Amino acid sequence: MILAVDVGNSNIVVGLSDGLRFLAVERLGTERGATEIEYAVSIKRLLELKGLGGEALEDAILSSVVPSATGSLRGALRLLTGREPLVLAPGVRTGLDIRTDEPSAVGADRIADAVAAKTLYGAPVIIIDMGTANTVSVLDAHGRFLGGVIMPGLRLSAAALAEVTSQLPHIGLEPPGRVIGRSTVESLRSGLILGCAATLDNLIRRIEEELGYPCAAVATGGMCPLVLPHCRRAITHAPDLLLQGLMTIYKLNR
Repeated sequence: MILAVDVGNSNIVVGLSDGLRFLAVERLGTERGATEIEYAVSIKRLLELKGLGGEALEDAILSSVVPSATGSLRGALRLLTGREPLVLAPGVRTGLDIRTDEPSAVGADRIADAVAAKTLYGAPVIIIDMGTANTVSVLDAHGRFLGGVIMPGLRLSAAALAEVTSQLPHIGLEPPGRVIGRSTVESLRSGLILGCAATLDNLIRRIEEELGYPCAAVATGGMCPLVLPHCRRAITHAPDLLLQGLMTIYKLNR
């Protein structure tokens, strides 16, 4: 069994794969101060809760955008599998032609997303990942990674509004019933969720105009179920996209 682990700013996504499919996909909170033992115990307990604690863990692949947690997770995966995990970093084969100004600076999560999107949906394709930050990545008609857009995610935007304004409250992220909010809370929900949906619709349109041709659009990340139903553009929801990309990269390298 192979562990595919992605470390994000808010969550760690853990997938257990038999090489063909994922038997389980679960999330942990990202704890920047946790030790490798603590992470190893958390992942082991998580698998046991799913009834998957008895399988032999043969190897692992890790992607991370949180440098302070990368070392501990790397050590945890080494403890669990008995092998040095494959870490998605410059020098690892991805099969992706990255045409940005600084290819080595592209986040590991965006690379894994792009590898999976290219494999599963072809090119050109626009890839949206909705987490602490919302990223939009673009593969052109030749499958080249051109770059994209990075903007605040829903929870970050909501927290910022509550923190830097005097009269706007912290709110739960729930779908608004209408565009024109009749209360402060309803207006905030409309602005955050419908505003995000409208932004994605418009960004896709502008990207296609800049490229000069239409693209497929695919989205992943924890906030997708809140936003995608309000998008007017057809966007395919692929919740395990990043982990699928990690497994593709794993097979290229191991």
